[in-house]
Amino acid sequence: TLVAYFSASGQTAKLAKILAGVTGGDLFEIAPETAYTAADLDWNNAKSRSSVEMNDPKSRPAMAETPRLAGYDTVFVGFPIWWYQAPRIIETFLESYDFSGKTVIPFATSGGSGMGGEDVLRSACSKGTKWLPGKRLSSRESMASVQKWVESLGL
Repeated sequence: TLVAYFSASGQTAKLAKILAGVTGGDLFEIAPETAYTAADLDWNNAKSRSSVEMNDPKSRPAMAETPRLAGYDTVFVGFPIWWYQAPRIIETFLESYDFSGKTVIPFATSGGSGMGGEDVLRSACSKGTKWLPGKRLSSRESMASVQKWVESLGL
């Protein structure tokens, strides 16, 4: 199991570490080639980097590192919710690899938004990818709560 995650503020990273502990999975941070600054993340500024990326469905921010996915059957993909969906770098990640034969399970953190845009993420994966429904979780989720969710997946 691999727990791949993007975390701009550290909240999704906290949850990813709990999930890796519960699953015994390896962690991989989906980091952008150029780190986001506070100004880049200002969603109130239409010209901020994150706003520009999210308003362009074709935007694919480059990743700093390429993970090795060989040997992983299950890949959890975590991210914060931006503009009611996953940040564009998640599409970069999913489009960059052949996930056929693998099970992909998204998870997200959000202050209030639900899991949006799963259809976009699913379509970013290669044919033959087994996709399980995602879940929005709190970054303060307990290990027991995460364990219960993982068990409900029937992996």
